[in-house]
Amino acid sequence: MRFTGSGSEYFRIWIVNALLSVVTLGIYSAWAKVRTLQYFYRNTELDGATFDYHGRPLAILKGRAIVLVLMLAFNMAGQFSVWLPLLLGLALVLVFPPLLVRSLRFRLANSSYRGLRFAFTGGDAGGYRVFLLWPLATAATLGMLAPLAHQRFKQYQHEHTRYGTVPFAFSAHAGAFYGVYLRTFAMMLGLVVIAALCGIAIGVGLGSLLGHGPQRAMLATALSVGAFYVASLAIGPFFLARLQNLVWNHTTLGPHRFRSEVGAFRYFCLVLSNLVGIVLTLGLFAPFARVRALRYRLACVTLLAAGPLDSFVAGEAEQVGALGDAAVDWYDIDIAL
Repeated sequence: MRFTGSGSEYFRIWIVNALLSVVTLGIYSAWAKVRTLQYFYRNTELDGATFDYHGRPLAILKGRAIVLVLMLAFNMAGQFSVWLPLLLGLALVLVFPPLLVRSLRFRLANSSYRGLRFAFTGGDAGGYRVFLLWPLATAATLGMLAPLAHQRFKQYQHEHTRYGTVPFAFSAHAGAFYGVYLRTFAMMLGLVVIAALCGIAIGVGLGSLLGHGPQRAMLATALSVGAFYVASLAIGPFFLARLQNLVWNHTTLGPHRFRSEVGAFRYFCLVLSNLVGIVLTLGLFAPFARVRALRYRLACVTLLAAGPLDSFVAGEAEQVGALGDAAVDWYDIDIAL
């Protein structure tokens, strides 16, 4: 896979979207999302063909209006009763899993490759499990079940996604997710130890210059915290790189399978340089940073096709027929998942 767009092209879209969203008090944000997704989809190439996005801005605006009304009702409920916010909070908890499921359906039903639509067939029961029960279990166990909950979510997401009539499959077990989480946690602990040692070394080194007053302690603390913050920037890229490789190396589409080879160190260097660019330009480098990160992550993904994709897509198109377009009308809601 490869991304053919450029940061300068996306910057023009990004700045216009931002300005119009501000002028229209956020109403244009639905149209901005469609323009953005269409740009990224249409510049993502696989085997000489590109993807496309067909979502309607009004459907996205409707989904955001629903969320806004729910949030306003929750915030105003406290003015009338002490118990009403609790009841509305419970209602929101029960409503959001089906909304998230419909948002997944909307996104995939409006995504296509070579004219053939994707689809998401997951039901509300599975949505309640991955969006409600597993997060509650994770909180109850103080995060111990987070890798298992993550594995269940990716399994639910991938195994209920299809391209045409061919379903995706997901074979990664919970143990592999625990491996990624534990390695990330060990890396975090190592950074804490390194930061503490750096603080001690800095304190000892400054002792001869500043004596043993409060200035030395404050400066040593500030430098050690700063060193820890810079080092901790590696945690996010490391986790995302390992996670992308884990998920896509265990994903198949019919007879075809995927391979992902994101380098954690290279991705960290990319993220760090993006952060420097964003800080130095007061945020104006953000569109370029997004394009750079996406280009690298897509370039690391390969579809190991079991045969020519032309014949695969043609055969699927004959089986799907006109049902794909009709199904989209049933899922016209998006809550910006």
